[in-house]
Amino acid sequence: MQQTQQINLLPKDGTVNYYGKILSDGQADLLLQELLEQVNWQHDQAKIFGRLIETKRKVAWYGDEAYSYTYSGITKTASPWISPILQLKTLTEAISGEKFNSCLLNLYHDGSEGMAWHSDGEKDLKKNGAIASLSLGAERRFLFKHKTEKSRITLMLEHGSLLIMKDTTQQHWLHRLPPTKQIFGARVNLTFRTIVRQH
Repeated sequence: MQQTQQINLLPKDGTVNYYGKILSDGQADLLLQELLEQVNWQHDQAKIFGRLIETKRKVAWYGDEAYSYTYSGITKTASPWISPILQLKTLTEAISGEKFNSCLLNLYHDGSEGMAWHSDGEKDLKKNGAIASLSLGAERRFLFKHKTEKSRITLMLEHGSLLIMKDTTQQHWLHRLPPTKQIFGARVNLTFRTIVRQH
């Protein structure tokens, strides 16, 4: 099931489609609670100037196989799928027409936790492949910034909403989740990805 053509939010150098809410509030509430309880959440880690830093934000990594995924100097191994993630993967694939084999989840406990400017260009990912971002919980502001120009895009990611980044977006654009003192609720973000089979 391919949805009707979505508007590209980027003026050039990539494709970002925002589908808005793909779940009812009741469905989204239930799935958020299941993920908070069932996911094997761990504090994220990053190597910065050779030092291991642990974040307040928590992460988890799931996939079709025990894929390895390296970012910020740390390698993670995927756990087997659990039911609520598979349910959301199936829905995301049906709506977007894309296929995914893994999911990196982020848990932001409140608005004080965010993500700095970055692009998802790790060598483990399919080049120019789609990355689907499904948001549950607190509504948060999400920003894009072109790497060489001043172009910026801002949108609000709603509870139960879907965003797809694809084509050359990661080559030319950075994105971030800015911290805010106005948000007190938790947000879970599922980012469905395609890992290239490793030999």
